[in-house]
Amino acid sequence: MQLPHVHLCIVQPSGYVHALGFIDQARFFRHQFRRMGASVTLAKNRLRHDAVNFVFGAHLGFDAGLRQRHSCIFVNLEQLGAEGAAVKPAYLQLLAGSAVVDYHADNVAAYQARADDVPIFGFAHAPYLQPAEVLPLADRPIDLLFFGSMNERRRALIERLERSGRSVTLLDGPVYGPERDALVMRAKAVLNLHFYPTARFEQARVFQCLSLGTPVISERGPGSAVPAQFEDSVHWLDVERIDDFLRTQFDTPQFHAASAQQLAAFATHDVIGDYAELLAFAAGYRQVHQQQMAGEPWRPTRLHIGSGKDYKPGWLNVDILASAQPDALLDLAQPLSLPLHIDSPQTGPTELHAGGLTRIYANNVLEHVSDLPRLMGNCLRLLADGGVMDIEVPYERAPTAWQDPTHVRALNENSWLYYTDWFWYLGWFEHRFALRELIYLDARLQPCRQEGAHFMRVRLARTTTSLAERMTARTMQADFGGLPDDDGDGDAVDLDNAPT
Repeated sequence: MQLPHVHLCIVQPSGYVHALGFIDQARFFRHQFRRMGASVTLAKNRLRHDAVNFVFGAHLGFDAGLRQRHSCIFVNLEQLGAEGAAVKPAYLQLLAGSAVVDYHADNVAAYQARADDVPIFGFAHAPYLQPAEVLPLADRPIDLLFFGSMNERRRALIERLERSGRSVTLLDGPVYGPERDALVMRAKAVLNLHFYPTARFEQARVFQCLSLGTPVISERGPGSAVPAQFEDSVHWLDVERIDDFLRTQFDTPQFHAASAQQLAAFATHDVIGDYAELLAFAAGYRQVHQQQMAGEPWRPTRLHIGSGKDYKPGWLNVDILASAQPDALLDLAQPLSLPLHIDSPQTGPTELHAGGLTRIYANNVLEHVSDLPRLMGNCLRLLADGGVMDIEVPYERAPTAWQDPTHVRALNENSWLYYTDWFWYLGWFEHRFALRELIYLDARLQPCRQEGAHFMRVRLARTTTSLAERMTARTMQADFGGLPDDDGDGDAVDLDNAPT
């Protein structure tokens, strides 16, 4: 089997910190696929045209149209069905019409009638998490650590357990990744309590704790099924017995010995078979999808300048910094030859044509640009008539205007005149920008009055100049606004034989 390039994409709406919770599962996927020799990359919001994409967190929002140019397999980690997570209907529709892999077979009926079409995977020991030094359980400063979303059921259980005399540490805010792992390794045990009445075991959280060398105490109801790798690796208790366990057995030599046996048992389990099936599924899907993908270059209609932290799927994201991981490195403050041909791992063959865009978005970019008139001229060329350019910039009178040492200018209400009314100063003739909207924003990016402004939000639209405006341009521009050369080959005259 020829292995496809595998790309892992974590969906993160702008500023949504809880999407970091998918890092653990994505790293486990990466580890398993690499064990089998696959080349694997991992990114936030970015899909790859040259790979099969495993998408995590699509319930947070995903443009289904992206599947036309990208081979996407959706990783469902939500508890679905009756009494499960309240996901939007659009997410279930996305799963119903897509390739999906799932962590629990009971989820599949919520979106797929043919259960055999959905490979099931599990989590197990992650050797890359093994700490170099393990603090003995008896010496750890945190009694019980709980992390995860809070609801009334979990809160009531935690308050009840604390009355047993044990301290349950809750995180003050969202903490994920290595920072949360450091806390897990300082806990005598992690407490696992169900969030939904479905009570499906939270293996996506527990595998991380066990791999870090920290025991897990988990509730388990009658008839609850758990994957085999966790059966002998967790302190399983009926929810009504946890209080007594904490009072009489927790943090005793017997607890420490039992926990050591459980952690050792967990390290013996391997789920490579699950991921071999996933990789074979991905290879087959990629082959079929490639045959269905359009062969012609992509001509985007939306351009995002300065992608950085606010990457926009479905747009062409460009930046001058490779560290921003744009779709293409492009400096629009430099001369631009059109059409521009781009071959990007993320977008594949791509072309930018004059008049081909309907929208351009530039968020906190213009204050950094060395040659702003050239950038604005290039944007004017790229936009179709009526196409809009949405801009956000720091307001000149606000402290934000010069707080960034890389800012080269400040902008105010008059900063747009040369691109609108005085377009002829820039050598423009047939087209200019029209100011459609100017809104003042406060420090929280909410609309406000001018005196409270920290930023401005501006919308410009490309428009055709009027006859009067062209006459003004011819009057004011040194070259009369550009005139035909009037050089006709058929009109040449030999002076020696010219008629008198």
